[in-house]
Amino acid sequence: MAPNAEGPSAIPRLLQALRTAGVLVRAGVLGPGRPDRIVRQLRALRTWGATIAGGYAAANERVPDAVSVVDERGSVTFREMNLRGRALARDLHRAGVGPGARVGVLCRNHSGFVQAMVACGRIGADTVLLNTGLSAAQLSAAATGNGVSVVIADAEFEGLCSELPPEMARVTAWGEPSVEGPRIPWRAEEGAEGDPPPPEQPGRLVVLTSGTTGAPKGARRPTPRGPQDAASVLSRIPLRSSDRILVSAPIFHTWGLAGVQLGMSMRATLVMRRLFDPEDVLRTVQEERCTALFAVPVMLRRIMDLPRSTRERYDTSSLRVVACSGSAMSPKLITEFMDEFGDVLYNLYGSTEVSWATIATPEDMRRSPTTAGRPPLGTRIAVLDDSGAEVPPGTEGSIHVGNDMLFDGYTNGRSRRVAGGLMETGDRGRVDADGLLHVAGRDDDMIVSGGENVFPRPVEEAIVTLPEVREVVVAGVPDEEFGQRFAAFVVPREGEAVDPDRVRAHVRDVLGRFSVPRDVVVLDGLPRNATGKVVKHLLPYRAPRQ
Repeated sequence: MAPNAEGPSAIPRLLQALRTAGVLVRAGVLGPGRPDRIVRQLRALRTWGATIAGGYAAANERVPDAVSVVDERGSVTFREMNLRGRALARDLHRAGVGPGARVGVLCRNHSGFVQAMVACGRIGADTVLLNTGLSAAQLSAAATGNGVSVVIADAEFEGLCSELPPEMARVTAWGEPSVEGPRIPWRAEEGAEGDPPPPEQPGRLVVLTSGTTGAPKGARRPTPRGPQDAASVLSRIPLRSSDRILVSAPIFHTWGLAGVQLGMSMRATLVMRRLFDPEDVLRTVQEERCTALFAVPVMLRRIMDLPRSTRERYDTSSLRVVACSGSAMSPKLITEFMDEFGDVLYNLYGSTEVSWATIATPEDMRRSPTTAGRPPLGTRIAVLDDSGAEVPPGTEGSIHVGNDMLFDGYTNGRSRRVAGGLMETGDRGRVDADGLLHVAGRDDDMIVSGGENVFPRPVEEAIVTLPEVREVVVAGVPDEEFGQRFAAFVVPREGEAVDPDRVRAHVRDVLGRFSVPRDVVVLDGLPRNATGKVVKHLLPYRAPRQ
């Protein structure tokens, strides 16, 4: 196990339990309350488990009148959310949806998305979170490939649903559909008549992988054991039960979902907007007095691209935490953002498969902007060589992770390789002498140049430091002579010009000749998916220079 790892074998179980309790007390998850409400809260968790349904049922018993979600339709209390989820569960149950069935959710960020997850949890159905950026053909393949029988979708996605099988029932969440049909209930009253019984096994959440290197795969998320799983993230990101969390990352993405699950566990208020707009994020933070923001890196880039006069127009002083995950952040973006908004940035490195691996705090990133941070409470990391042996600090190898939230495999029956109880992430990296993890890049991104193994991420980090460069992605492309070479796809800042020879000379000075991209392609923008990740197979490769 890595020297910096934290886990049951490194810390006595009692000490870890005390640390977990301390984290939950500090976050406000554990605290004094009316005894009768606490008893009912625990009973709800025992009945429904630590699912989305169980979390909202428990919060309804503990703080029924507190605001759970704020969106463009207004605010929803925990009591109202629980009732709406129950009403939708009854509708789905009457339509024949029961334990083990799979319900697809194709929605923007709004309270109806949460309501759908609550309903599926109450009937024991799996919830398949469908990516709003898929094409109609991809959506049909994802829905049928994951055994979806019902799709809950916003009206704006009717066109995307055009290739779904006609027998796949549809329920409208947000908006006005062109054809009348079932809709999720936006109001609900007390009364248990017709409520389906609690399922024997909890329904699962199925998240689609990003699909940046192939077709998206369904990954079965494990059912949390309880607040102790939230404590792992809270041990490194200081969220509190009193927070108002703006969830800008899409909920169908692992990080947006994490925002919902953490907010639910803490009984915090979630603020949602259906569409991301960088200025609207700042406006919402000011108007709703948001104390935390869940985002993906490209969103922070878009905020920093706003004119300074626009950014300064809004009071964002309420923000204590900006939690980011989903893809690599350039050191330049990290420094620029914290210089502008303060040391509020936290960067989580993980994946759909391993959940979280490490979390970098503002202090970590001030010390080393390229770091992915340290493992949180209850998580172990190790860097292994090809034989599965752990390598010494400073040596590069394959990153492996162990925690209680490793995924349960893909819906196609495959899984990830596991060594010594640790699951591979598919990335390579090293742990430095201070115990901080540094990620070099994906295993399949590495190329061999002049006999040297080189990764694109250090090349990207070098190029983006040029003042005329707004963003860049580097990829290995076929080369007739050398097999592979690097190509850099550069987006200039507005009003600036990029000189390819200057880019090559800069990389040579910083990293050496083996890392120099032979091709430097200037673009107006990078092709990204709905979560902001660059889709490399859509980059315009060109023939090598003669």
